[in-house]
Amino acid sequence: MDYVHLHNHTEFSLLDGANSVKKLVAKAVEYNMPALAITDHGNMFGALEFYKQCKSAGIKPIIGMEAYMAPGNRRDRKIRGVGNNTAYHLLILAKNNTGYRNLMKLSSYAYLEGFYYKPRIDKELLRKYSEGLIVTSACMSGEISSFLQAGDKKGAMKCVDEYRDIFGDDYYMEIQNHNIPDEVIYDKVYSLAKEMNVPVIATNDCHYLNKGHHDSHDVLVCISSGKTVNDPKRLRYGTTELYVKNVDEMYKMFPGKAEALERTLEIAEKIDVEIEMGVHKLPNFPLPEEDKDLSLDDFLKKLSFKGVAKKYGDIDNTLEERLKYELSVIEKTGFAGYFLIVQDFINHAREQGIPVGLGRGSAAGSMVAYALGITNVDPIRYDLLFERFLNPERISMPDID
Repeated sequence: MDYVHLHNHTEFSLLDGANSVKKLVAKAVEYNMPALAITDHGNMFGALEFYKQCKSAGIKPIIGMEAYMAPGNRRDRKIRGVGNNTAYHLLILAKNNTGYRNLMKLSSYAYLEGFYYKPRIDKELLRKYSEGLIVTSACMSGEISSFLQAGDKKGAMKCVDEYRDIFGDDYYMEIQNHNIPDEVIYDKVYSLAKEMNVPVIATNDCHYLNKGHHDSHDVLVCISSGKTVNDPKRLRYGTTELYVKNVDEMYKMFPGKAEALERTLEIAEKIDVEIEMGVHKLPNFPLPEEDKDLSLDDFLKKLSFKGVAKKYGDIDNTLEERLKYELSVIEKTGFAGYFLIVQDFINHAREQGIPVGLGRGSAAGSMVAYALGITNVDPIRYDLLFERFLNPERISMPDID
């Protein structure tokens, strides 16, 4: 028997998840699980740390998010869903690098355009950024469960059809068992999935590491809601089962549903996300039409020589040697695009009447920065060192303040 936990909350599910990323990964290794997912509430704050910990531990990282789904348009704050909901839960996993990028876009748009109590997305965004994503119906707060709890089977079926239309074979229905009376709704979820021929996965909504951590998590929930532990009206999860279970425990919780547990391995096998570490990723700088055949390095060289001629007049041997040296270092380190991007927004600031400083820190030692108008301090006149700014023997990202 094997199993992979696909529904996990870390400390990045703020004031709700009590798992540290490092200890969560260690627990999966202890249980000999081949993979593990991170699905924090509405964000990907912990994704990179989680990825690195999993890679270091030798298990496959599955990067995801338990998103908040607006019942209508993400920008509309008046629309309410079933049970007066302003947001449903939806579990989203990145299947490949395209999916990882799309998941980041969804997370960003949720904060930028859909925030209402929670960062929300909608089905318009899901359709636009669906490529490379695996989606499940999530927990009792999911859209399908909410319709079924309200007795609206037709609404639930329509919703399933919508998600299947968007995600095809990468849409799954999710069941859970935490010994909570209301979770009888998962019997209806399971039956509907069988009726509509949708694959089912069984998960545990892991909020803390061990069963004995329930009380600590309870305190965390009280802090989140601003209540005391003794308040009879406070939010309670009503279970001590939200911990990271081992494989045997998971199979005992779902008797007769081994296929739903085994299907977590099927999902894990679909995952192929590789994040390139230690490499600087800069936006592509669009070259003017008349220079589109030039490389970024050649375009930077063209602008730099033009700028030096404007600043100094005649370019003598000293100026030429310094400029060529700096350009060679910039080409070697691959930062031509960085200089062009910084020049672009500095020019924009000046055009908009936004005050721009003369230059501070090590960037003032660059003749290229001076030639491009990024700084206004002459490094030759003041005998400033370029190597304090960019050094071929210690390649690090330049920092222009």
